[in-house]
Amino acid sequence: MPADRIVIAGREFRSRLFVGTGKYRGNQEMARCHEASGAEVVTVAVRRVNVTDRSKESLLDHIDPKKYFLLPNTAGCCTALEAIRTARLAREVGLSDWVKLEVIGDERTLFPDNEGLLEATRVLVKEGFTVLPYTNDDLVNARKLIDAGAAAVMPLAAPIGSGLGIQNENNLRIIREMITSVPLIVDAGVGTASDVARAMELGFDGVLLNTAIAAAEDAVAMAEAMKLGVQAGRLAYLAGRMPKKMYATASSPMEGVVR
Repeated sequence: MPADRIVIAGREFRSRLFVGTGKYRGNQEMARCHEASGAEVVTVAVRRVNVTDRSKESLLDHIDPKKYFLLPNTAGCCTALEAIRTARLAREVGLSDWVKLEVIGDERTLFPDNEGLLEATRVLVKEGFTVLPYTNDDLVNARKLIDAGAAAVMPLAAPIGSGLGIQNENNLRIIREMITSVPLIVDAGVGTASDVARAMELGFDGVLLNTAIAAAEDAVAMAEAMKLGVQAGRLAYLAGRMPKKMYATASSPMEGVVR
């Protein structure tokens, strides 16, 4: 089978699993999970990390920039202005000019503010950022984000950190069917490897997750499970599953059977 890569804004990645850095029991465990996951992209919440005084210990000390592509995110930002400022800070301190863009509209559900997300995307794209917005499973808004210059779109499977798995598969199916111009990455809400595999079977280009690994009883084992889930789901999608049928079909043909 030829090499199967995901390409975002001209940059190629071997792994289709993107992982985060929050909620781990310690930085050492986080590093082991990153290794076990096989991920190449690691996302970091800029507002929750000391990025201005690098003389103090930080989780960034446990992420090898030669091995992992650092993707700053604007988690915790509730307005477009906050998100824009946070992305600018990440670039100013040398983290990246890529950003996983989050503009949260509701504190309890952490659902995105679509209007603010679109505004921030437009501004940051004009300033030269590669923007990957986290959004609802909404085809119309996804199209608006692409028109605004988003390099990929990241619709949620379920509320952030809920572990519920894909809650509206039909919406994700529609988004996948209707959008082919940029990569689509399922972001938020997956809980276990079967959720990840299902997202990939639907044809999504990748999955971003954090809590599903960090909150597992054995986080390192779950990180490996997620890696395998992405691989299995992607391979199954490329293979093309058999059609579903109402009735049984014999696995062994009846022709030539001695009666």
